[in-house]
Amino acid sequence: MKAETLQAPRREPTVEPLWLEWLALGGLLVFATWLLGVRGVWALLLHADPTGITAVIIAVFAGSTLWCGARSRQLQRDGAAWSAEYVEALARAPRDDAAPLDLLMERTHGPHGTAWWVNGIQLKLGLLGKVIGFSMLALQIGQLQNFDPAQSQELLKSLTAGLGVALLTTMVGLVGNILLGLQLTRLDRYADGIVADAQRRGLEVRS
Repeated sequence: MKAETLQAPRREPTVEPLWLEWLALGGLLVFATWLLGVRGVWALLLHADPTGITAVIIAVFAGSTLWCGARSRQLQRDGAAWSAEYVEALARAPRDDAAPLDLLMERTHGPHGTAWWVNGIQLKLGLLGKVIGFSMLALQIGQLQNFDPAQSQELLKSLTAGLGVALLTTMVGLVGNILLGLQLTRLDRYADGIVADAQRRGLEVRS
């Protein structure tokens, strides 16, 4: 009796809606931006920071978020093609076995390194604002020669200006770093999935 060989059906890779996920997140961010504007939060943040660092952090975050949207669309659109090119390169038996994988990793993960560096810039800008704010506070305290109770309100206002800069820039930098980090982590995981699927298909070609 001839034995029959049972083969497991080939599992096709699941296409994740990365682009739609980013659109949903982008919609939430747009709504949050509108709500904060209606509440006057943006005017308060920008008015309370004479250094302009808060505005720079917001601009960096907005530009990076738009880049994440374009990158998510590219990964979802071209990921299958990159995987197919990797398998074709392995089938041609290149002299350097690592070259196809290096090329695939560059396509899937290469641009993310710069994006993570930009994400760290938000934290550094927040810390810079913190240093500037406390420096302003120290300079204002150092200029005090005598204390006049009649001018206590104006004195308190000038002293808290530096403290406000320090706290606001740090807060905005941390929030921007967290939100952009979530997006970049999702991009990395999706890119990892592309590489893993390509390597699985490559093993089938080599076997």
